[in-house]
Amino acid sequence: MRIRPGIELAGLSDVGCQRENNEDYYAYWEPENDEQFQRLGRLVLVADGMGGYEGGQEASHLAVQTIQDVYGSASEGDPQARLLAAFVAAHIRIQKHAEEHPELQGMGTTCTAVALVGDRMYYAHVGDSRLYLMRDKTVSRLTRDHSYVSRLVENGLISSEEAESHPQRHILTAALGAGTEVAPDYREEPMPMKQGDTLILCTDGLWSVVSEQEIQKAVAKKSPQEACKELVKNARSHGGPDNITLQIVRVARNGA
Repeated sequence: MRIRPGIELAGLSDVGCQRENNEDYYAYWEPENDEQFQRLGRLVLVADGMGGYEGGQEASHLAVQTIQDVYGSASEGDPQARLLAAFVAAHIRIQKHAEEHPELQGMGTTCTAVALVGDRMYYAHVGDSRLYLMRDKTVSRLTRDHSYVSRLVENGLISSEEAESHPQRHILTAALGAGTEVAPDYREEPMPMKQGDTLILCTDGLWSVVSEQEIQKAVAKKSPQEACKELVKNARSHGGPDNITLQIVRVARNGA
């Protein structure tokens, strides 16, 4: 896999301590053609499948592959429009696959995808996988969970602190392949990225047991590769109740 200069990248997926199979999936893509790279940049994705072992695994793979294919092949549209079109295509493809394979009814997946084009960052997001930004050693969450508990927070019924440990925090209100339509979250305008900025994409197998403080500590002090290893180790040490998947992308400080 070719990775052009300009970023440090690492990804890691672990089955965790209590699951027999890994239904998460992640990928990195950039076009081989330099002219396309100028237009499309880099694509970073994580997905967390649901619907039983085969259904969940199939859904996360289908979503990542479809988004990658559609984003990379669209002949027009800005990166944000491409991402949103790719999410809709993945939603439809998963539903069609479930119709063709009745044993997979109920399959679906979360997905968080980031496009880095020049010094601009675009994203699209469905479900409860998360995107964090670490800038100047401060971690902030950029995505909003599509979950029952997130709605409780938005309606003022529980606090965000209570939500992090709520017993129903894994009940999703949106996923690719679920429901009639999909409406991904995204930023109206791309986010300018600075040298040293670090993006962390992760499934709930990480964030539900590893605090933002632990994420900040690992990412601030280590290379992306070492930080991935430490965070997966931390999640497993906290019981690892789910599959654990993350990707870390750091904008090179020297532009190299």
